[in-house]
Amino acid sequence: MKLNELCDNPGAARKRKRVGRGPGSGAGKTAGRGIKGQKSRSGVAIAAYEGGQMPLYQRLPKRGFNKPNRKKFAVVNLGLIQKFIDAGKLDSTSEITEDVLVEVGIVRRKLDGVRILAKGGISARLKLTVTGASKSAIAAVKHAGGKLMVMGMPAVE
Repeated sequence: MKLNELCDNPGAARKRKRVGRGPGSGAGKTAGRGIKGQKSRSGVAIAAYEGGQMPLYQRLPKRGFNKPNRKKFAVVNLGLIQKFIDAGKLDSTSEITEDVLVEVGIVRRKLDGVRILAKGGISARLKLTVTGASKSAIAAVKHAGGKLMVMGMPAVE
């Protein structure tokens, strides 16, 4: 086999359609766009227009409400905190705040605050201060002999 003998499989590479190249080509003059109208002009994109029929987005029912000022929390599970303590990346003797969690790399960014959930076990005695926590997470930390403080709420020991 030589370089000059290399070629594609038959029918693999189709020639592109050259429109607007005279009447003999079959796609001359109007270039397959028909006559006049918005869609024959350049720069037209009629999104979701269905030819006068009621568009799908208007036919479907609208439900619910999107709260414009809702808070988005960074979620951390207790099991992940325990994993970082076991790996020696997090010190369980000092107070663990949201800034510490970001610094260590458990959370990328705080968003509107950090919320602790109870997935996974915790055995270390922790002193946590966060924006939010589930009741089961508070109970799990308390059971391990730690203290979880939620901002704006009294401390739970």
